[in-house]
Amino acid sequence: MSSSNSLMDSLFQRSLEDLIKGLRLGESTFISKSLDEIRREIKLTDPSTKSVALQKLSYLAALHGVDMTWAAFHAVEVVSSSRFAHKRIGYHAIAQSFSDQTPVLLLITNQLRKDLSSANEHEVSLALECLARIGTDDLARDLTSEVFTLLGSSKALVRKKAIGVVLRVFDKYPDAVKVCFKRLVENLESSDPQLLSAVVGVFCELTSKDPRSYLPLAPEFYKILVDSRNNWVLIKVLKIFAKLASIEPRLGKKVADPICEHMRKNNVGKSLLFECIRTVFSSLSDQETALKLAVGKIKEFLVDDDPNLKYLGLHALSIVAPKHLWAVLENKEAVVKAMSDEDPNVKLEALHLLMAMVNEDNVMEISRILMNYALKSDPLFCNEIIGSILVACSRNSYEIIVDFDWYLSLLGEMARVPHCQIGKEIEHQLIDIGTRVKDARLELVRVSRALLIDPALLGNHFLHPILSAAAWATGEYIEFSKSPYEIAEALLQPRTCLLPPSIRPIYIHSAFKVLVFSLGVYFSAQEPTSSLLAQESTSSGSSVVNGFTYNSISSLVDMIESGLCSLSGNLDVEVQERAKNVLGFIGMIKHELAGKATSQNSETEAHRAMAFMEDVFSEELGPVSSTAQEKVPLPEGLELNENLEGLQEICREVFEPIAESNSTSFHSSDKVSFSVAKLTIRDQEEASSSLPHPPESASLLAEHRKRHGLYYLSSQKSDNHNDGDGNDNNTSNEYPPANEISVDSFKPKKKISKPRPVVVKLDEGDEPKTKQDASSSNDEPLSRAIQTALMGKGKEKERVKDSHEINVDTENIEQSSRREKKNKKKNGESSKRKSRRRKDEEASSTKPVEVPDLLL
Repeated sequence: MSSSNSLMDSLFQRSLEDLIKGLRLGESTFISKSLDEIRREIKLTDPSTKSVALQKLSYLAALHGVDMTWAAFHAVEVVSSSRFAHKRIGYHAIAQSFSDQTPVLLLITNQLRKDLSSANEHEVSLALECLARIGTDDLARDLTSEVFTLLGSSKALVRKKAIGVVLRVFDKYPDAVKVCFKRLVENLESSDPQLLSAVVGVFCELTSKDPRSYLPLAPEFYKILVDSRNNWVLIKVLKIFAKLASIEPRLGKKVADPICEHMRKNNVGKSLLFECIRTVFSSLSDQETALKLAVGKIKEFLVDDDPNLKYLGLHALSIVAPKHLWAVLENKEAVVKAMSDEDPNVKLEALHLLMAMVNEDNVMEISRILMNYALKSDPLFCNEIIGSILVACSRNSYEIIVDFDWYLSLLGEMARVPHCQIGKEIEHQLIDIGTRVKDARLELVRVSRALLIDPALLGNHFLHPILSAAAWATGEYIEFSKSPYEIAEALLQPRTCLLPPSIRPIYIHSAFKVLVFSLGVYFSAQEPTSSLLAQESTSSGSSVVNGFTYNSISSLVDMIESGLCSLSGNLDVEVQERAKNVLGFIGMIKHELAGKATSQNSETEAHRAMAFMEDVFSEELGPVSSTAQEKVPLPEGLELNENLEGLQEICREVFEPIAESNSTSFHSSDKVSFSVAKLTIRDQEEASSSLPHPPESASLLAEHRKRHGLYYLSSQKSDNHNDGDGNDNNTSNEYPPANEISVDSFKPKKKISKPRPVVVKLDEGDEPKTKQDASSSNDEPLSRAIQTALMGKGKEKERVKDSHEINVDTENIEQSSRREKKNKKKNGESSKRKSRRRKDEEASSTKPVEVPDLLL
């Protein structure tokens, strides 16, 4: 009865063609119905029905992402069939769905061994292809002997696939090198072009991981480079020599001649010609004859109409540019012309080459050319151009910039490019130049003023970071401005409402700096000495810069006050707080201005407030190293690696009383009072006055700190200021300064009319540290196995011999009273020598590959 059911199922079973036709009809539930049919059919005992069901499942998994891991055991059953058609379906399903975590993976080991030993070359090919895809450590170890046998097969198809499998086997099981490597090297002498292409491809992949291990095979590769006429084989060999020549410089002189011969051929393929050029540029750049020939040949790619060849020519020039810039300068016209190409990849490669040519002599010319291209380019390439200029000019603390006034004006022009979207980097450089280059601050204020007074820029959200830097610069260096009133008016114009809340506080704070500076100039001008100087300058005919009268300073105060009144009720907390702080300051000094105009008393409260605020803003800001935080030592008692899962429960005891105290609401008053007594700092009076009794919240916090001291920093104040005897101990944790800076003057390479200004350059720690590449550690077992197979045990024997000679020398120096012990040691060493001989005899069974020295 069961046999009749299976026969009926096989007769009415849908084939793969039926499944594809049903999918094209677009039925929504067809896939789910088909999966139900597959699950029922794949459980049947008929091998044909099972294989067709597995084939349909593989199709659905490939195109529609259906999970087929549940059918792993059924795939193993189909592979065990004696029919080749079933085996092909089963191996395809295994290669598609199996992984290292598949439970039934070990069940196919015997089946693979059986098929690898089959007389049918097609079955062997299926097994080899499957092993190349899913080979694990265990499969590679168990099937190494079969792969070794197939490497010497008389059938070209089998041997070619076996050569390809070696790469997977070596990767998973490095000890297989001892068995298979010698036979793999023997295939390099094969006359079959398919076998030679396969084995050279394998060595090309192996050489890319560890070139040094394959230097002894250079004679074999050299022979192929000279004798082969297959372009693809030659390309692979050139890739190998590009790796080997970078390790062994003498090898470059040897292979330069055959590479030049290939480049001089008239009918050479473009792919082979480009590979020859790239090999010369990357690894044989010291060979003058080959380099000049390659530079001459690269022009054929640059003038070609095919954008692919043009891109390859530009890419080859980018390889040689770091060492031989003259090769790029010879093709400068072609590179500049490529900036107008329709292919975006060609334009991008040409841009990189132009950036490689930039130096302090031509930076202005190249920047002018690139800015013209940026104005007529699409947004993506436009921002790529601007970003490349910024990176090239800021490299090594603006090393190639001599005229910072020109560069700051260029940054201002970049902000007005219609497609500019990298305001963050321009913002960083505007602030960085202001802090590093003192001579450029006058031009910085001029450029910043031009940006601030342009209301059209406020509507572009990409330029908001640039406007933020401009506002900061004008406030920080307001003494270089000729019209503080105009800057304050630009900072408080109505269209600043378009700025995000994070930038508006910077505008308000800069306006506050303008106000403080203007009041300071006005008050200092009222002093007798200042008034005399002002009269002398007026009588001599020169105007006083930033001179303020009572009317001008009053109008400035009124303008700032009217501009900030609307911001005092802003929803953003920081904007509101900064506006009210400035309004409070204005409210304090406004009524003092009228008295100052008539009174000669300079010790008014407003004057003292101004002196205090001038001291606050007088300290100059400098650049900070990116590694400054790393220089601060970790305080003792700070636990950074502890698990803080229980911190929320611990802090709840502190947060609950705070939440209860904040339950009452309060409103801010409209009038803000200000007192100079609160601003003045009296360190000596505070030190002499007694501390008040701590409130209840402080005692609760101290109790909490005592119970949970693990999450707190050590209380250095209480511990250091008073020692056990009650004496004052002023030792504190002195941190090194965060930004240790040194002023270096970079002299220009050529004599120019304008000297390069001084640039504040940070210490060496400012450069980011590069991590060492640890990827080579994964290939160490395979590299050691390759070196052992090629070099044998010679180096190990030399080390044993050297250590034995050292031991003999030390024993001869010993005193004569220890001769008995020395004899015992010699007896022990003789037994060790015997064991060593035994090991050497066992190791000699796997003879190393003997290769003559190509360089002799």
